[in-house]
Amino acid sequence: MSYTVGMADSPVPGSRADPPASLRAEQVAQTRAALVSAGRRLFGTKGFAATSVEDIARAARVTTGALYHHFPTKAAVFEAVFEQLHAEMLAASAEASAAADGALEQMAAGFGVFLDRVLDPEVQRILVTDAPAVLGLARFIELDERYALEPAVAAIEAASAAGLLRVADPPTLVRLLFGAMTRAGLLIASAPDPKATRDAVGVTFRQMMSGFLAPQHP
Repeated sequence: MSYTVGMADSPVPGSRADPPASLRAEQVAQTRAALVSAGRRLFGTKGFAATSVEDIARAARVTTGALYHHFPTKAAVFEAVFEQLHAEMLAASAEASAAADGALEQMAAGFGVFLDRVLDPEVQRILVTDAPAVLGLARFIELDERYALEPAVAAIEAASAAGLLRVADPPTLVRLLFGAMTRAGLLIASAPDPKATRDAVGVTFRQMMSGFLAPQHP
C-alpha cells in the first residue's frame, strides 16, 4: 500500500473520512517500519552509495513523497537502520554477558557477539563499512555511545567495586574498547579469511582484558 503525502490526498479534519488518531499513528508507524526494513535490506546487500531513495520507496511499497515525509534524506534512513542494528546488537551482547560467569568471561561474551555479528555481510556493510562515512565520525561516535556507554561503564565500575577488575578510569577504558571494536570490525571485513580473523581478534581481546583483572587472593 502506498501513502501519498499532500493536501489533495488528505481528508478534511473532523470528517468521516478522517481516521481516528490511533489509526493514523499506526499507519505512520507501519510506513516508517517498512521504510527502515527496506533500507536495511538494500543497504545491507547493495550498500549506501548504490541504493537510491526510489529503490527504498519501491521496496517499501510507498511513494517517494511518503518516504520524505518520514525521512528528509537517504542518510536519515540509513541512520535509522544503523540505530536498529545497533540496538539489536546491544541487546544480544547484554544477554550473552549476563549468561557468563566472571568479569573476563562477561566482557569476552559481549565482545564475542559483536565479532560474530560482523561476520554477517549485511551487518558488516552497514555498521562497519558504510556507517563511519555516511554518518560522519562525530555522529557515528555519538550514536555508538548513546545507549552503550553508560551501561558498559556501570558494569566495569561494579566489577571494580567487587574487586574483580582493577580499572582506574572506566569511562576512558570503555571508549577505548569501543574504538577497538570498530577497528576489529574493519579487520574482519577486510580479511581474506573473516572467520579466522574473528577468532584471532577474540583471543587478543581476552589477553588484553586479562590485564585488568584484579589479583585474587585465597
